[in-house]
Amino acid sequence: MPYSVFFYKGYAIHGTDVVKRLGAPASHGCVRLHPKNAKRLFSLIQANGRSNARIVIVK
Repeated sequence: MPYSVFFYKGYAIHGTDVVKRLGAPASHGCVRLHPKNAKRLFSLIQANGRSNARIVIVK
């Protein structure tokens, strides 16, 4: 799971190598992103400090 950002009880936002399956269920609840987008998000969170990050998932 490249560029993983864990946010709640083992759930994560992370990159995936299977970009053709983005948008389809594939894991236990993680949010999968294109690797370039995951890298950008990971970099933003690292630069600003994890304690300053807030993850909000809206259905």
